[in-house]
Amino acid sequence: MKGKILLVVGVGIGYVLGARAGRESYDRIAAAADKFWSSPRVQKRVNSAEDFVKDKAPDVADFLADGAKKVVRQVSGSKSAETRTSGKSATKSTRSTTPTK
Repeated sequence: MKGKILLVVGVGIGYVLGARAGRESYDRIAAAADKFWSSPRVQKRVNSAEDFVKDKAPDVADFLADGAKKVVRQVSGSKSAETRTSGKSATKSTRSTTPTK
């Protein structure tokens, strides 16, 4: 269904942009699009989609926040491990390059 809608929208946009008939053709298409958008069936679907998004938005926000926190923990955990490893390596390399008298 989504693919069909995108196809129709794409064809409509292509026709409007590619039409050589002038303003009359554009006005006809714009009126048809407005009539379609204002129809009760379309508005019913739009309202149901809006309600669905309003219901699911908090769940999606929580999911994304949890995922972001997980990524931050993983990145900060790996950086602290690298820092500890780098610190030990730097100490060893400093000792080995220091000449003894």
